[in-house]
Amino acid sequence: MCVLLRIPGVYEPQGDTFLLREALRCVTLPPHAEALDACTGNGLIALTAARLGAARVLAVDSSPLAVASAKLNARLAGLPVRVRLGDFLTCAAGRRFDLVTANPPYVPCPPRPPARVGVGSLGPARAWHAGEDGRRQLDRLCAAAPDLLTDGGVLLLVHSALCGVDRTLRDLRDRGLDASVAQRRRQPFGPVLHAHARWLEERGLIAPGQRDEELVVIRAVRRSTPA
Repeated sequence: MCVLLRIPGVYEPQGDTFLLREALRCVTLPPHAEALDACTGNGLIALTAARLGAARVLAVDSSPLAVASAKLNARLAGLPVRVRLGDFLTCAAGRRFDLVTANPPYVPCPPRPPARVGVGSLGPARAWHAGEDGRRQLDRLCAAAPDLLTDGGVLLLVHSALCGVDRTLRDLRDRGLDASVAQRRRQPFGPVLHAHARWLEERGLIAPGQRDEELVVIRAVRRSTPA
């Protein structure tokens, strides 16, 4: 098992990352596959894609600390992973990929995250704060997926059921992708969701006293264009 380095201030891989890795291990990549890992964090998923046979992996994150961590881990592993700082759609513009993986921010949050779990939009909260419905980045990914994937290309997207599994499936299917839930897992709330629990109850997103969530990995495949 590989141990990755993580610069302080970079969001630590948790249950969602490991669930995404499980789903990724079930994907068969074509020869010379190219992959995109959006919101890469310390690079765990990007490096996994390279180890599973991706010839080139583009890993993107908006956090300079995350990019530094991922670059360091890719260099130490000697894997074909290029890491870029910025927005994943901007960095991937004009390219198509055989595999797209994403663990974007998806936690429904009040307009300003509580100070005790983040330091604002320029701090750790960027790793989870995704607007009041949790879909600030999810909707962008769903909209862009057909243009990011090659024919037969696979998208693996992990998020909480709190921000709408059916909505993600519908959005992807409406754009011509074959979408389904590849993995599910329930887990206790971590510190972030505990800090927002009362607000989530007030919004009706969780039941009173609920302190666990379901995580899902959505798998979507771009249908091959008839010859």
